[in-house]
Amino acid sequence: MKKDQLLTRRGALIAGAAALGAAGCAGVLASGGGDEPVRPVAPAPAPFPGPQASSVPEPSGYRLQPLTGYAPARAAPHRTRVRHEPFLRVYGRGRTMVLTFDDGPDPRYTPHILDTLAEYDVRAMFFVCGEMAVDNQDLLARMADDGHIVGNHTWTHPLLTQLKRSQIRWEMKRTSDVIENAYGQRPLWFRAPYGAWNRAAFQLGAEMGMEPLAWTVDTLDWTTPGTRTIVDRVEDGAAPGVVVLSHDAGGNRSQSVRALRHYLPDLLDSGYHITVPRRRYA
Repeated sequence: MKKDQLLTRRGALIAGAAALGAAGCAGVLASGGGDEPVRPVAPAPAPFPGPQASSVPEPSGYRLQPLTGYAPARAAPHRTRVRHEPFLRVYGRGRTMVLTFDDGPDPRYTPHILDTLAEYDVRAMFFVCGEMAVDNQDLLARMADDGHIVGNHTWTHPLLTQLKRSQIRWEMKRTSDVIENAYGQRPLWFRAPYGAWNRAAFQLGAEMGMEPLAWTVDTLDWTTPGTRTIVDRVEDGAAPGVVVLSHDAGGNRSQSVRALRHYLPDLLDSGYHITVPRRRYA
């Protein structure tokens, strides 16, 4: 398919998704209360087509209610609820997915990821480590300009379950300070390194106005399994509500950069709307 035909087709998909977002944001869950999630009015379409397309993988031990949206995060108007589990997936009208990138920003890889996202007019989430962000604040400023969401991934990427409460607070607060300085606002989302959550992390995150977000599909790109393997993991796991975990730092991430260039246009051509979650309150 020629590039201009591909972009025309993708533009139609994006326009249709935007119309659904404007008309149907009522079909999302508010994060502030209620025991039952609000499901989309129409049944969710089938997962990403492929030789082994299957339902969304079960996300190891967490059972959560979803939330989603189509607009940039805004400052929290109310106290953030202390949760006991992180969010793993999102729901919206249509085939909604979220792409997330951890451990950056890294000037060797993050700009290439931002370039690919900009080429396809797609927004994503970046969970940054403070010790990386402090020396690359220009990349956080670009994320803000491009409409991406920046979340808190601690300062040094430690195992929180082995830290004292005061140490966890320091890791989170110092990172939020850097994000605010470079991005323009304090982060509204938090992700624990290694997915290792504890009570202190949930409580301190809520005190700082952040919601916890984990993931549904882990690309395991940090193991450098090969570009094709990363692409297959994303496309085989693609389904409405999926949150994909990748990395833009923490090692050689050239495979992650190349994989995004392959699976992102494939997802868009298959009708997926790649978006970012919006905080909602009861």
